[in-house]
Parts: sequence; C-alpha cells; structure tokens
Amino acid sequence: MEDVLNEVVSSEDLKKFETVYHEQLHSSYVTQKAQFEYAWCLVRSKYSADIRKGILLLEDLYNNHDTERRDCLYYLAIGNARIKEYSKALSYVRAFLQIEPANLQVQHLESLIRKKMEKEGLMGMAVAGGVIIGVAGILGLGIAMAKKIRESYP
Repeated sequence: MEDVLNEVVSSEDLKKFETVYHEQLHSSYVTQKAQFEYAWCLVRSKYSADIRKGILLLEDLYNNHDTERRDCLYYLAIGNARIKEYSKALSYVRAFLQIEPANLQVQHLESLIRKKMEKEGLMGMAVAGGVIIGVAGILGLGIAMAKKIRESYP
C-alpha cells in the first residue's frame, strides 16, 4: 500500500475542486460533496496552510453532518499527521477503529503515523544531542583559549 501520508494532490485536481467549492460558496449553498472533495484535496496538498484549511472543512463536516463521517475521520487523521499533529491524528484513527475495528486501511495508517512519530522522536533526540555536543565543544574551546592566554601573560 502506498504511503498515504506522502501522497500529494495534483494542482489540476486542487484547482478543479477549489473552483466548484468557491462557486457554491459564492451562491450561498455549498453541498457536502463539494466541501468534502475540496477538503480531501487540501489535506493532500504540499502546503501546510492548505492542509490546515482542509482540516477545518473536514471538522465542520464531521461535526455538523451525519454523512461522510467515516471518510472525514480518515482524512482528518491524514491531515493532522501531515502537519505533524500526531496525537490528534491517532485520536481520529482510534475513533475510526471504534466504528470499524477490522479496517486494514486504517490500521495501516495507524502504523504509518506511529512510525513517523518514532522516526521524528529519534531525529529530535539526535538534533538535541548534536546541539549539546556543539555547545560543549565551544565551551571547551573557550576554556582552552582562556587558559592559553593566561599562560602567555605571567
């Protein structure tokens, strides 16, 4: 199965669904289908601002309409994972699995999110470790230079 967290929507699809959504918004009535399709594109965008906008549209659908709730949960999980809101993403996955515990697609999504969390946690520790080593090296160099300067002035 393809890594759904790295899937990016084509600019043509995004433009097409954005146009439909905005035309309906302009006419004061947006169908759930148009809102969902636009949000579905936005959460698969390469831009975090688009992803956040898609999440807001999906949350609105989820909270205010009874249809598409299952799909909203799935794409809310994807959107939140793509902006590194992993705990939120996992909460949507758990909500989905409460409804359909045997759904393999969502189980796979959960494992992808957990792997991302682990990878980024390890990377965060490596970066922090690198910063500590760098600071210690600079301090050591400073102490050595100060000692050398003191030795040259008796």
